[in-house]
Amino acid sequence: MSNLWTPEEGSTLLNTVAGFNLYTLLALLGLGVVIVVVRALTMRFSPALLRRLIRVESITNKTVRDSDKSLGVAAGAGVAWWLLTLLIDDRALEGTPVMMPDLVATVLPGALQFVVAIAVVMWAIRLVDIVQDIVMLFDDDDKMDGTEKTLISALQSTLRFIIVFIGAVFVADSMGLDLTSLIAGLGISGFALALAAKDSISNFFGAITVLLDRPFKVGDWIVVGGSEGEVIEINLRTTLIRTSADTIITMPNANLVNTPVENWGKRRWRRWQTQMHLDINSDSDAVDAFCQRVLAAIEANSKTLKEDASYCQVSMISATSLDVDLNLYWDLTSGVEERIARAEFILELKNIAEDLGLQFYDGRVRQQR
Repeated sequence: MSNLWTPEEGSTLLNTVAGFNLYTLLALLGLGVVIVVVRALTMRFSPALLRRLIRVESITNKTVRDSDKSLGVAAGAGVAWWLLTLLIDDRALEGTPVMMPDLVATVLPGALQFVVAIAVVMWAIRLVDIVQDIVMLFDDDDKMDGTEKTLISALQSTLRFIIVFIGAVFVADSMGLDLTSLIAGLGISGFALALAAKDSISNFFGAITVLLDRPFKVGDWIVVGGSEGEVIEINLRTTLIRTSADTIITMPNANLVNTPVENWGKRRWRRWQTQMHLDINSDSDAVDAFCQRVLAAIEANSKTLKEDASYCQVSMISATSLDVDLNLYWDLTSGVEERIARAEFILELKNIAEDLGLQFYDGRVRQQR
């Protein structure tokens, strides 16, 4: 390879400053300008290119919005890294005008490579979020269910792990670490590392077990030991559970394999039991008619099942009330739907009681004599 450019002998560009000559300092300054220009051009033209490559608008918008800056930094630093390599190679030629300290020639390329690796990792991690949009492309009802949420969570966690692992290799290479020796060292000390990381390994295989066996999915309400809540995220190491108090429990996946998991989201039906207190002076025939009409209402309700196991009957008498036990089963999978259906049915019970002239006993109201 010939010299990049040779100034005339005696030119001020050959004057030295702190181990550099002005020619080299101007070249390094030019590399800084290259980084700025390439970054600006990448941020300017990458959106148009991405829109040509990716036809889905939602994916394109998220890709451009979340990644243009990191992609620009990676492109600018990458071009500067390549030009700096040419400059350093030219430095080794006879009669070259390039002059810089050996330390700078050794450290600067690694620094640029480090910037490229970090920028690419950040760009890739931000792109992980488009997994949700890609999964939704193959969804027919445009509604994300628990299975899809679980798939998205698992794919995102796996991709982030792979990206960070590959990025760590490039970062280690940019720092001048000997990867061959490093891998060999890991092999020698593998047993010790396995013992030290046994919990992490257990959690990793616990995540695989959860994803393969599918004892629950994102959105299910589960009970694990003394913890209870809704599954909101399944990662490679932990599963996040949101409790009824709106707090987050970080559950190691190994615990999910070794501890019984009660999944309320897999219920085939939802049982509702309550007791109604009718006034002690209520007409017996009216009370019997009330129970029969309530059973008929249960059978006519499209949101109930197991009518044969449902009942509404007098269970106890006291000095102030007749107690009527009610048992039915909702054919619903959502807690919100259950609350709505239960509220509607309670109002129907009130209307039946009013039609039959029955009153509910309230111990807070003092009886008049």
